[in-house]
Amino acid sequence: MKTYTPKKGDLTDKWYVVDAQDQILGRLATRIAAVLRGKCMPTFTPYANMQTHVIVVNAGKVRLTGKKLKTKTYYRHTLYPGGIRSTTAEQLLQKKPTELVRRAVRGMIPHNRLGSATMKRLRIYAQPTHPHQAQNPEPLQLITRKAREED
Repeated sequence: MKTYTPKKGDLTDKWYVVDAQDQILGRLATRIAAVLRGKCMPTFTPYANMQTHVIVVNAGKVRLTGKKLKTKTYYRHTLYPGGIRSTTAEQLLQKKPTELVRRAVRGMIPHNRLGSATMKRLRIYAQPTHPHQAQNPEPLQLITRKAREED
C-alpha cells in the first residue's frame, strides 16, 4: 500500500468565511489555524501548502474570557536598546481590531516559510463585509458552547 501525496495540480483553492462576532478568541483561532493548514482535509500533508483560504469578518467584535481584555499584554521591540513596548488586548482591539485575531492565529501555525505562506491566505476584516465574493466562500461552522449544550 502506498501513501498518497498530493501534487501541486491536485490541490484546488478552497475559501471559507468566518463570522467572529461573539466568538471566543482562542477557540476561534485554533479552528482557523487548523483549516488554514489543511488539517480538516483527508489529503493533509504537513509540508505542503494546502490552498485553503480563510476570511474573518467582524474581527472587532471578538470576545476574550475572564479579565484577559485588561490583563493580557502584547509586546513588541523597536530594535533600539530599552525599546520594549507593551499594549493590552483592550488597547489593541481599539487601535487595530484585526491584529488581535492575526496574532492569535500566527501563534498556532509553524514559524517557518510554510507558516508565512499560510498567513498570506488569511484575510481579516473588522467590518461585516469583505471584497472576496467572487471566490464563493463557504461559511465555516464553528462549534459554540450553546451548540454543544443543545446536543
